[in-house]
Amino acid sequence: MWVRKRIDIGWPDIAIGVLGCCRPYNEAAVQRKVESHWTDAGGALACLSVRSGFDLLLAALDLPPKSEVLITALTIPDMVRIIKDHDLVPVPLDLDLGTMGPQLDVLQRAITPATKAIVVAHLFGGRVPMEPILALAREHGLQVIEDCAQAYTGNEFRGHAQADASMFSFGPIKTATALGGAVIRVRDDRLLERMRAMHAAYPLQSRWFCMRRLLKYAALKALSSRPLFTVVVLSCRAMKHDYDHMLNGAVRGFPGPGFWQKIRQRPSPALLSLLSRRLRKYKLRRLAKRTTSGQLLAQRLRGHLPCPGVSAEEHTYWVFPVVAENPNEMLMALRQAGFDATQGQSMCVVPTPEGRGDMLAPTAADTLARIVFLPIYPEMPTRAVRKMAQAVLRVLRQRRKAKKTVRTERGVPPGDGQKTLRAPHAPLAVDSVPSNPSRVC
Repeated sequence: MWVRKRIDIGWPDIAIGVLGCCRPYNEAAVQRKVESHWTDAGGALACLSVRSGFDLLLAALDLPPKSEVLITALTIPDMVRIIKDHDLVPVPLDLDLGTMGPQLDVLQRAITPATKAIVVAHLFGGRVPMEPILALAREHGLQVIEDCAQAYTGNEFRGHAQADASMFSFGPIKTATALGGAVIRVRDDRLLERMRAMHAAYPLQSRWFCMRRLLKYAALKALSSRPLFTVVVLSCRAMKHDYDHMLNGAVRGFPGPGFWQKIRQRPSPALLSLLSRRLRKYKLRRLAKRTTSGQLLAQRLRGHLPCPGVSAEEHTYWVFPVVAENPNEMLMALRQAGFDATQGQSMCVVPTPEGRGDMLAPTAADTLARIVFLPIYPEMPTRAVRKMAQAVLRVLRQRRKAKKTVRTERGVPPGDGQKTLRAPHAPLAVDSVPSNPSRVC
C-alpha cells in the first residue's frame, strides 16, 4: 500500500542530525547561519515552529484587546488558540475553492474599525494571489501575515515582499523537513527586534529532545516503505486498531498538555544546524517530481470532482485534496486499490465570533466535511498516480450508475434531477454539511 505521506528527509540527514545532538554548538552562530541563508539582508528569525513565531509576532505587535484578526477559514486549531490567547478575535474568511484563498468580496465585507490584521494561509502547496489582499490592507492600514507552512519551494520564494510577515515551517511532514524549526521573515526591523528580545528570554530546548525526535521519525520513515507499511496496516486491521488515528497522532506537532511551555522555547542548536543543512542541500528535483505527479493527477481528475486549490499559483502539490460526495466510500475504495487516502485530522474551520453572524464560512465547512487527501510524493511512480486516478474515477462512475438506477426505479426520466458530478470549483450544498464539531477550531 502507498502510504499517505513520506517524510521528506534522507537517511544521511537523519544520521548527521543524530550525531549533531552529541556535539557542542555556538547557538548564536548557528542561528545567524540559518537566518543569513534565508535572507542576506537580515529580516528573518529562526525559531522552533510557526506556532512559536506567530505567538511571538502577536506579542510584539501588542494589538489592542478585542481587535479582530481576519484569518483564512481553514487552518489548524492552534493558530486560532494563539490569536485568542492574545485577547484578539479571530474572524473567518471563507474560501475560493479554486485558489483556496479568501473570497475578495468576503474580505471587503469583513473589515471593520476593529480589524487590525489579516492572516492568509497558502494551502496544500499552492500560493494565493496576494496583490488584491495587500491593496485592501494598505487602504485600511492592516498588517498582512502569510502562513507559508505548506508553500516552501526552495530559494526562489521567501514570501511576498510587501507582506508584513511570512512564516515558513520545516516540521515533520513539511517539504524539506528538518523535523522541526521555522523561519519568520518580518518586514519591519523594529518589530523584528522586539521579537528577538522576547525570543532570547525563552528557555533553550534540550538537544536530547531533538535526538528523540530524530529517532522517532527515523522509525516512521522506515515504516513508510511500501512493504512495511502494508504489514503495519494489515496488522492493525487484524487487531482491530484504528491505524488512521494512530498515524495522525504520531505526527502531531505539540501533543498533550503544556502547549505554551512547548512552543515558547528556543530551538536546540542541533535542530538549527540540521535546518541549515536542509536549506543548503535540499534537492529541488524532488519538488519538481512531486509537482509533475500532482499536475498529472489534476489533469486526470479535472471536470470530474472538485480539487481544492488546483487553480492556485505556483502549485507544488504538498498534498492533493479532492472533495467527495461520500468521503467514506472514496476512502474505502482507494485503500482497497492500495492507496492510503485519509481525511486527515489536523485542520478545522474557524468559528464565527459572537456579533459577526455575517462572517459564516460555508464553503470552508463543506469542503472540510467532504475532503479526502490522496497520497502524492516523489517516490510514487507515474503508473501508481495513473492507477490512483482510475480508482477515483471508478468510484464516481459507480455512484453515477447507482443514482441513475434509483432515478429509473422512481420513474424519473433520464437527464432529470441533480447531476452526479460537479464542476471543479462549483460551490457545494451548505445545508448538506454533516455535523462534525471536532472539525471546528
